[in-house]
Amino acid sequence: MAKVLVVDDAVFMRMMIKDILEKNGFEVVGEATDGIKAIEMYKQKRPDIVTMDIIMPEMDGIEAVKKIRDFDSEAKIIMCSAIGQQSMVIDAIRAGARDFIVKPFQADRVLEVITKVLD
Repeated sequence: MAKVLVVDDAVFMRMMIKDILEKNGFEVVGEATDGIKAIEMYKQKRPDIVTMDIIMPEMDGIEAVKKIRDFDSEAKIIMCSAIGQQSMVIDAIRAGARDFIVKPFQADRVLEVITKVLD
């Protein structure tokens, strides 16, 4: 069972993705509301994969990806973007994110991307 860290400043988005993951056999080991907390939780929980929102308070997802990858170069991170954030997604991929999913989340796409990145 893969362990997932869910990072998003919106409670509703965290609930949505957590629901999709838990119904499909993943274990959500933590939830963070910003990039700073995401880095702390990554170091504590050592998840197999992270879903990372791009726009958050304190520290955005792109900066958090860079810092997590500095800590663990093998970190598997998937960006969660809203429509119209393509340029930010490209920046995130350059920073080390492995793939992205678009909000509103579609369960099959979320599972497809997570499974692909974990393999």
